[in-house]
Amino acid sequence: MLNTKRHVLAAAALLVGLGLAPGSAFAGGKAIAGIVFQQDQYFRGIQIGMEKAAKAAGDELLAGNSDSKLEKEAQLINTYIARGVGSIVVAPLSADASVPALKKARDAGIVVVTYGTSANGDVAQASVTSSDRDIGIGTGQAAAEFIKTIGKGQKIKAGLLAFKALLPEQSNARVEGFLSQVSDQIDIVSQQDAWLAEKALAVASDMLTANPDIRIIYAANEGGTIGAVQAVKKAGLEGKVFVFGTDGSEQLANMLLNADNVLQATTAQQPLEVGRQAVEAAQNLLQGKAVEAKVSVPVLPLTRVNAAGVTTYKEGLKALK
Repeated sequence: MLNTKRHVLAAAALLVGLGLAPGSAFAGGKAIAGIVFQQDQYFRGIQIGMEKAAKAAGDELLAGNSDSKLEKEAQLINTYIARGVGSIVVAPLSADASVPALKKARDAGIVVVTYGTSANGDVAQASVTSSDRDIGIGTGQAAAEFIKTIGKGQKIKAGLLAFKALLPEQSNARVEGFLSQVSDQIDIVSQQDAWLAEKALAVASDMLTANPDIRIIYAANEGGTIGAVQAVKKAGLEGKVFVFGTDGSEQLANMLLNADNVLQATTAQQPLEVGRQAVEAAQNLLQGKAVEAKVSVPVLPLTRVNAAGVTTYKEGLKALK
């Protein structure tokens, strides 16, 4: 399957919706397999970035969906090993628990590149990420300025929505980055996990009911942000409770531009660049070229007060459709 002119790149934990089972045949000799992290606009952007990089070099790109399950991630990596791919490009579900499967790939002579999240030790030959701490800091800086206008020198009550049970390292880094900017301005009265919008709506609604003095909610991912905004609006608390979020999407951009004044800021990643640079790192490694061990793709803060910037970002999302 692998020859000197065409490298096969396995896009682990990414390409959305293909859903091929391990061991399924490659139709017409095309290298298409299975693993996806989750289905959202961020991963769609990663997919497009990877596809463009692979196509530009004449490489084949395999795809997959781990459904955020470690056992499925390992199963798919094992399938890629059996298929003889040249490289696995993966967003590991766990910095520790994903290592054994990836180590098997390395032992089989397969190049391993991680993106988005990382794996402990030296199992990855290159890593392309956006700093999760910087993602939290970007939103925290906007929150610090905003709180000055409503706090009037006094600490305000805050609630936090995280995803520690899903990806503890990533969740903690974002929350800690946010808190590093606002810890002297807020008192946290509730911190819970809720990373899917429907669940976040319910959790944030209960949080607001139990703590009617909350003035801001910080959510560490897109689903949590959407659910928090919906909870504030459902409770009729527009203008009284304000949301600071994470990630970038058309829906979040629209929330920032909405006159309801609920979502104040979020910090987006640049998935096209992450996907492109991750595949390019794999291509270079396959060709025996030196690459940077760690590449950091800058994050992009988006705020209500900079509506022009949000509009420009929203226009850029058309490339993901």
